[in-house]
Amino acid sequence: MKILIACSLLLLSFYGYSQDLNARVQILSPQVQSTNKRPLEVLETAITDFLNNRKWSEAQLQASERIDCNLVITIKEWDGSSNFKAEAQVLSSRPVFGSTYNSTVLSLNDKNFDFNYSEGQPLDFADQNFINNLSSLLAFYAYVIVGLDADTFSKLGGSAYFSKAQNVLNNAQNAPYTGWKAFEGLRNRYWMVENLNNKSYLPLREILYAYHREGLDLMSDNLNKGRKNIAEALPALSTLDKQKQGAMFNQVFFSAKADEIISIFSKSDPLERTKIYNIMADADPANATKYEELKNAK
Repeated sequence: MKILIACSLLLLSFYGYSQDLNARVQILSPQVQSTNKRPLEVLETAITDFLNNRKWSEAQLQASERIDCNLVITIKEWDGSSNFKAEAQVLSSRPVFGSTYNSTVLSLNDKNFDFNYSEGQPLDFADQNFINNLSSLLAFYAYVIVGLDADTFSKLGGSAYFSKAQNVLNNAQNAPYTGWKAFEGLRNRYWMVENLNNKSYLPLREILYAYHREGLDLMSDNLNKGRKNIAEALPALSTLDKQKQGAMFNQVFFSAKADEIISIFSKSDPLERTKIYNIMADADPANATKYEELKNAK
């Protein structure tokens, strides 16, 4: 009996250390007229369990080390049965060493998060083939989240996970759902994973490491040193091909980091603020007005 209890505790301990994501899932349906929202509650639970109870990386993490992420799915159309047209907001963050602050790593909107799901249906997934669109969508973003998180802790540490996301995308090429193919737009899952696996974007992935591990993580012990390291990393943004300014990965980075960069350098001396303004306004012209705060800060 003691042996059985010990084995059970060992298994529970392994389970607690084996998962990767701490996902919070919310399903919104402001446009859905149905009064029976129970199927949506069941769906929300199924998605949460799928993301949180699967192993997405090879790392053995304690519960406190799981990657915080949020998935907000807004149902635009529902036939009352199993067909859903939706969009999703995907967010992930990682803790900053020596602080209670979490830094946003991923922030994007997927306008084509359509899927088919029946209440009680098991969410099956296999890396080798396409089973259904919902599990493929969730697996795709799970690998992207884990990969970007890994990139912030070790230089180019997310490569294996971006390859897995690429595999999910490849398996979905013949699926009758939008967002998986190159010709369907410039800001979709195809281009996100293409950018993440494209050598042209290695400088941006290396910035992720320097920004977080050599910058933010040092700031609680040495504010000036951490901020200096970030300032030295950001000029690499200018090495990105100007023709790719509208690229998906670029925009995801700026969406996650624009406000944070302004906050980090708002207390810098005027010379450094002007330098960072010039770098960011050139690399991210869509947010140039926002970066004006750096020049106007006192």
